[in-house]
Amino acid sequence: MSGGWWVPARNGEGQFIAFERAGDRRIATLFYFTYDDSGRALWLVGSGEYSDNAMQVSIPLFSGRGARFGSAFRSADVQLTRAGQVHLESLACDKLRIRYDGRVAFGLDITRAAGPLIGSPCALMPEPPSAIDVALRSLIARERLTGDPSAGRELPGIDAPLAQLGKLLFFSKSLSANRDVACATCHHPSLGGGDRLALSIGTGAVNANLLGPGRRLPNGSIAVGRNANTIFNVGLYDRGMFWDSRVESLAAQPLQNGAVGGIRTPDSSVGSADANAGRNLVAAQARFPVVGAAEMRGAGFPGMSESEVRAHLAARIGNYGSGLGQLPQSQWLQRFRSAFGSEGSAEELITFDRIAQAIGEFQRSATFVESPWSRYVRGDNLAITEQAKQGALVFFRRASEGGAQCAQCHKGDFFTDERHHALGFPQVGPGAGDPGSDDLGRARETASSIDRQSFRTPSLLNVELTAPYGHAGAYGDLETTFGHYVVPDSTIGDFMRSRQWCGLAPFLSQSSCTAAAATVSINTQAALAQMRAQRAADPDNAMPVVDPNDVPFSAIAPMTAFLHSLTDPCLRNRSCFGRWVPTPEEAPDSLQLNAVNAQGGPL
Repeated sequence: MSGGWWVPARNGEGQFIAFERAGDRRIATLFYFTYDDSGRALWLVGSGEYSDNAMQVSIPLFSGRGARFGSAFRSADVQLTRAGQVHLESLACDKLRIRYDGRVAFGLDITRAAGPLIGSPCALMPEPPSAIDVALRSLIARERLTGDPSAGRELPGIDAPLAQLGKLLFFSKSLSANRDVACATCHHPSLGGGDRLALSIGTGAVNANLLGPGRRLPNGSIAVGRNANTIFNVGLYDRGMFWDSRVESLAAQPLQNGAVGGIRTPDSSVGSADANAGRNLVAAQARFPVVGAAEMRGAGFPGMSESEVRAHLAARIGNYGSGLGQLPQSQWLQRFRSAFGSEGSAEELITFDRIAQAIGEFQRSATFVESPWSRYVRGDNLAITEQAKQGALVFFRRASEGGAQCAQCHKGDFFTDERHHALGFPQVGPGAGDPGSDDLGRARETASSIDRQSFRTPSLLNVELTAPYGHAGAYGDLETTFGHYVVPDSTIGDFMRSRQWCGLAPFLSQSSCTAAAATVSINTQAALAQMRAQRAADPDNAMPVVDPNDVPFSAIAPMTAFLHSLTDPCLRNRSCFGRWVPTPEEAPDSLQLNAVNAQGGPL
């Protein structure tokens, strides 16, 4: 058993854990003491089974009310409510890791306060470090890694009322002009929080409910110019959203997700705060796909300004004003009342500001950071393979040390500096509106020549699941992507000779894909030239020069193994990440996106 009745990191919450044997069964029971939204004491209780020598156990938790004590007790009086899930991981025989996701989300290391545990899932002594562990832990110390990129943040859990409302809105086609596309169309949890396409296919697809490879427009064209970013872990960004950070914090305080200092958006000038941005970067970002012609608006709502479109979308969902009678009968008002704890009218409650806030909270709840690599950083030498450790050495060692110096930009526990760099990645597709199907990246916002073809460094957490890679999704696998950092010219040469992008969805549906090769070559060579210019102007902040003799072709397999170790196991298990996908029964109306793949199977 273990007790910890005062946890400073959680403002006085505490827990009691018991590990028991019942015949052949091994049962872990957790009692978690916390407080409700009104500050009243609340117990969360649950149990889960585990196998002998298990290092982890998952426990669904419940809260209860209505029980009376003594002779007055009646089981029928007890009302149980699901209260999220907790995952316990043994870090050592005197320490546990708790990851809780309910109305809030957090990770916490706790020391067992009651001495040795009887029957606990801690049968192994700590594995002594090998020579490679010693070398790698020196690099971990140098990079100041902790193993928890979410530490110190206030994050909602998926069970939070606003996150639940946001989930339904995120999967609702009612937010698109033609009622055929939802936010989840391009950002589905089953597809790595993206869409597994090089470039997204938004409104107007042949099959509105088909996501991922196989999704196409009737004429095979592509209208969206950039690869869809994953929604996973967006609550950990502090500087900006989108590939060019056109939604950006003007203060960029650590751990704040843009909640302080003002947020600039495309609705305000560079350097100026948008008064309507919302409470954080994610809420601000949620305001823009609905007004994008290629994404969710299409040709709908002619003559309306973007602010008018947003107001009209809210009125449609609320069935008032300009939107009266335009959508099927729904339960949206009841859902908004429940989420916001108010009996207000639709006009009061269902505004676009509140819609963006709820969608933002849903996205911020999708925090998946408990990877094997995180366990390794926290001290478990057996958490990752020897091959992955070799890859980590290549990743964290500087070029002067014979490594790839990846941590120069993919730094910290979140594996990003959130800055913009020119990497010379291939420019394919229609681009972002610049001449010749080009994409000038960050320079579209700053108008600075040094920012041309520069894009925000993405986090590498769960990167295994987010292919294709790059701002235009031109590289289909991690191996090719890593090769670009070591030998960019030869990687680009191979890419162009074999027209690699034409083998990726949705380019597969384009009979004219190879005809664009000359344009792709011109724009990609310009991107490579800009990468070299940044190297010359600011080598400490540019793409590192890696010696291929130090990082040969044989380093690709270890590097890929390391990148795979950054995946949270929850995302490999539909029963785990499925909490972020609404069931058909949850739908407030007939416009919920219940997606399928190209084979017709549910996502």
